[in-house]
Amino acid sequence: MSLFCTYNSVSQEKELFDLIITDENATPELLPERMIFTQRIFWGEKGILRRTGIAPLSLENREKELVIRRKMLKAHQIIGYTTLAAMVAQGIIGGQLYNGDYSLYKTHKNMAKVVNAGYFTGAALSLFSPPPLVNKKTKGFSSIKAHRFLSNIHFSAMVVTNMVADSNKKAHKAAAYTAFASYATAVIVFKF
Repeated sequence: MSLFCTYNSVSQEKELFDLIITDENATPELLPERMIFTQRIFWGEKGILRRTGIAPLSLENREKELVIRRKMLKAHQIIGYTTLAAMVAQGIIGGQLYNGDYSLYKTHKNMAKVVNAGYFTGAALSLFSPPPLVNKKTKGFSSIKAHRFLSNIHFSAMVVTNMVADSNKKAHKAAAYTAFASYATAVIVFKF
């Protein structure tokens, strides 16, 4: 089944490229007009990977980049679910800590490292993946728009959670709850 899905995805990409190239003498648009800033910095026409020659902009390389993109976003998804589970465990430990069980302080700190590693690795996989072939602006509500909106909230909340971890318990708790709620909602909204 996995081999079929991989073959099917690759053949769909080939079909998409074939649709774009209608005139054999025309130069196909290899990059979308709209890219997030991190994609533009690394993968844009004048991006770091293009200027250094690591990933020259060509049809063949874009096909490879789309395979890399799929793998990075799949890893983003898997790490996202794992991080959500770690956040739940961290919340349970943190709740016990706030209720006076200070023997869990070191466990809470260690679990924070696990959550942070998962969270920021997952974020990096999304932010630094190659751009899609087409990135059209759609009107109305969509799960991806909600996911992206919520990502701005949980990313900011994760940063604040870490910044005030040792200096302000109330702010730390509020930021952690905000990070968890917006992160869990982002995962749920994208799944459905």
